[in-house]
Amino acid sequence: MKIESVELSNIAVRPNQYPKGDNPEFLLVGRSNVGKSSFINTLIGRKNFAHTSSTPGKTQTLNFYFVNNQFYLVDVPGYGYAKVDKPTQKKFGLMIEDYLKTRYALKCVFMLIDFRIKPTEDDVLMYNYLKYYKIPVTLVATKYDKVGAKARDKQMRLINDTIKLQDGDCLVCFSSINKTGKQEIYDIINNHLEES
Repeated sequence: MKIESVELSNIAVRPNQYPKGDNPEFLLVGRSNVGKSSFINTLIGRKNFAHTSSTPGKTQTLNFYFVNNQFYLVDVPGYGYAKVDKPTQKKFGLMIEDYLKTRYALKCVFMLIDFRIKPTEDDVLMYNYLKYYKIPVTLVATKYDKVGAKARDKQMRLINDTIKLQDGDCLVCFSSINKTGKQEIYDIINNHLEES
């Protein structure tokens, strides 16, 4: 996949602010600080297009990145950040639920987890929540390069034992540093684009 154009086309907090039309959409979810901005920047081949922040919980809207005038990457607020107050967490939850209920153009969710640690209770809840809506999920284990080769098998088992992937879902190990997994993500996007 060659990325020829990308723009932040819509910033939304409610459905009437979503893009019009039926271009395919790929939703990105994950805990705060799991590396969603780095994931987006790696996929689109831009350094700081999606802003990475040292402050978790920075994204507070649904951000629609229109890629190659063909499909959207949709970034949503991170979950599981303790310093975001309860009313704000609830607002984020409702925002994401509104999106999941209304977006027929949604093809797949890229759910990001940190490869270095055991998936959290929030990660398990999010995966089960997405499966409740019968949405295809690709689990993306970020920061893969930060784990030594000897420890990787153990981490893979830990992830697979904690999040029971359903048929059709898969796990991709990803690094924004050495680009591990980038082509696999492109292939998954391409497969969904061809189907639609």
